[in-house]
Amino acid sequence: MLLLPLLALLYVPFCIAASTHEKLVQLAASNNGVIKLDENLYNLLTSPKRNWSASIQFTAMDPRRRCGPCKEFDPSFNAVAKAWTKVPPAERDSHFFATVDFDDAMGVFQKLGLQSAPVVQIHPATEGPRRPANGRTTPIAYDFGNGFDAGPLAEQLSQFTPVPIPYKAPIDWARIGTAAGVLLVLASGVRAFLPVLRSRWVWAAGTVITSLVMTSGFMFVRIRGMPQTGGNGQWIAPGYQNQFGQETQVISFIYGLLSLAFLMLTLVTPYQTNPYRQRLQVYLWSGVILVMFSVLISLFRVKNRGYPFKLLL
Repeated sequence: MLLLPLLALLYVPFCIAASTHEKLVQLAASNNGVIKLDENLYNLLTSPKRNWSASIQFTAMDPRRRCGPCKEFDPSFNAVAKAWTKVPPAERDSHFFATVDFDDAMGVFQKLGLQSAPVVQIHPATEGPRRPANGRTTPIAYDFGNGFDAGPLAEQLSQFTPVPIPYKAPIDWARIGTAAGVLLVLASGVRAFLPVLRSRWVWAAGTVITSLVMTSGFMFVRIRGMPQTGGNGQWIAPGYQNQFGQETQVISFIYGLLSLAFLMLTLVTPYQTNPYRQRLQVYLWSGVILVMFSVLISLFRVKNRGYPFKLLL
């Protein structure tokens, strides 16, 4: 007769564990897969003896907290949690998604030493078949290096769930509508743009501008991430392997002025019917070429102190 009470007493912990798990399942099902935690529920979900795992978001959604990142990330976490509800119950009920709001569980934030939000922690199972093979049962922090989007979140959390999270990004109708609108405008404006695209002067101008930008060192500055000027306000970087952003702009302007001078001498000046104007333009544009090349050589001497030659300057 004494054996039955003893067996019943031994069975009590299993009943408590089963009732705890059932309660968590019901809470998740009642809120699209997300359990809203206070201090008591947090301790229940992260019990030292658990055969389930959990992804917990720590946030501060109250407007008084002015947590912009929290409001930005919360929809992504809820979307991933909702996607998890589509998993069969056998796997779904062994991993839970939960949210701890600062105003609902300040003690949890203090206990964990959290000074900012949002934060996501993954708590592995400590018992049963889902206990990690490496034996690590301490919380794992989610890396926000990929931003607040739901896609990277689902991909990373799938490493800790029994099956991958079946998250699919919703169709971005706004982007599709914008693209369709742009295509519609382009299609309706083809007749207006076609003469411009067929103009040889448009292509000539585009070619010249592209050549000026590239030969002035624009890509060199962009690729290397060079600053606009030096620390002491210097805008010419010494040496062949360095170039500042402002230096690129000056070189581009000089090349552009030289190109204009040559074009004027070859395309405009020969067709001047007035001899006086023609002679004046020859002197003017020849002087521009001479001065600009002098400036280029002087800049080259600044970059290479040992260069012995100069033109005018």
